[in-house]
Amino acid sequence: MNGAHALLATLRANKVTTCFANPGTSEMHFVAGLDDVAEMRAILCLFEGVATGAADGFARVTGTPAATLLHLGPGLANGWANLHNARRARVPLVNIVGDHATYHTQYDAPLQSDISSVAAALNGWQRRTLRPNDVANDTAEAIAASFGPPGRIATLILPADVSWGEFDSVPSSWPVAHRAAPFSIDESELRRAAGALRSKRSAIFLGGSAVDAQQLALAQRVAAATESRVITETFPAIIDRGTGVASPERLIYLSEFAIAQLRDLEALILIGSIEPVGFFAYPDVASRLLPEGCELIALAPPGSNTLEALGALADELGAPPRSIPAGDPPDAPTGALTNQSFAAAVGATMPEGVIVADESNTSGVHLFGATQFSPAHQWMTLTGGAIGYGLPVALGAAVGSGRRILALESDGSMLYTPQALWTMAREGLDVTVVALSNRSYAILNLERQRVGAVSEGATSQRMLELDNPAMDLCAIATGLGVESVKVTTADELVHALARSYATPGPMFIEAMLPKGLS
Repeated sequence: MNGAHALLATLRANKVTTCFANPGTSEMHFVAGLDDVAEMRAILCLFEGVATGAADGFARVTGTPAATLLHLGPGLANGWANLHNARRARVPLVNIVGDHATYHTQYDAPLQSDISSVAAALNGWQRRTLRPNDVANDTAEAIAASFGPPGRIATLILPADVSWGEFDSVPSSWPVAHRAAPFSIDESELRRAAGALRSKRSAIFLGGSAVDAQQLALAQRVAAATESRVITETFPAIIDRGTGVASPERLIYLSEFAIAQLRDLEALILIGSIEPVGFFAYPDVASRLLPEGCELIALAPPGSNTLEALGALADELGAPPRSIPAGDPPDAPTGALTNQSFAAAVGATMPEGVIVADESNTSGVHLFGATQFSPAHQWMTLTGGAIGYGLPVALGAAVGSGRRILALESDGSMLYTPQALWTMAREGLDVTVVALSNRSYAILNLERQRVGAVSEGATSQRMLELDNPAMDLCAIATGLGVESVKVTTADELVHALARSYATPGPMFIEAMLPKGLS
């Protein structure tokens, strides 16, 4: 029995039985140990950013951690962007990073690096295990730390000799992590929030764990009883949507419009969220979005029992139940394929229970409206803004949920992590990918204007265009083992979506949209 066996046994004892892996030499004893742990589903990813993004998606749909297995500091660095997104999503994630043998580090071998500093930038939990006898307890502590509250990334650094080294005796049972309870609400903050809702122009600002159907309905009750508003984060980790689910306002991404959206507020009650601020800084635009003098009430910060907070608020205000507005999904569109008809096609064809991984960026501006009355579904967004999240998160969500996933991908973003398609094919996952091909970094055309960089010369414009040479996204998908089809009209997109939903396994649809922002 070696350290790798202890690690796997402790993961199994804590029901962490999915591992997204891109291993190397230092992790081979973990890989060999998989033969002895039938319960562990180890999923090979061709790039570390796919492994980390998949662990994020798994945690979003299950509320529990998956493990990653990464190779040394460069492997952790390759996976860092999607770990950043997972950190912003506040999900539990256990990050296992192999390292050189402890006696080898003194020689500064080519792959030697400061893993601890790279991990520390994630603001989570980390530990380097130095003895095989400590592996089991350190693993259990990592799992406990990942749950928070709120959820966070726990990084366990495992030197190769600790992994292969034998320990003294096999315990009668493996340590089980204690999961801390969420924070309870402060009664004085509850009274303060209720008072503001009664007497001021107020809004409830929801995020994190507070955006499932039950809590959205509670927030709607409170808002109706006090003539207040309900607003959600721009980019929630996962939110319930569709028919029978309350559909609140969504904070507008563009700072100028968000400031206008919030300008009349005298109080904002935070539930599962933090104060909203601008995604970027812009010349002559405020970074803080709230109006001067707006009272900020942190009733239930991230990690709190948000259901308790909303229930107590409804009781305090005597807010009666309310019906959820009803409606119909859009009709299936025909004719030209535009951003509007793309959104209508998604809304018209969506089956119940789909989970959407949305990285559609500018092409997806009409999606929330078009899917408001589609069958009940869930929606995942780009919490941390690091591009390349969509395909890996869709992969992990498919593994964690066993449900159909709809990944909506802009063409530029897709090319950060296309390797996820190979793993989808290998695992036979039910993922429908719609790649929105407008052949440009359209979002940057918009941002260039907003920051005042108005030059439109040939050199600068070339930095934002993706059509020279023209990319064949279908060929990429096919080469990675996923059936693909290219569509040029709304009718073709509707047909391709319906066929994908009716066919097991992954399917890739390249949707040819007008170039740029149209």
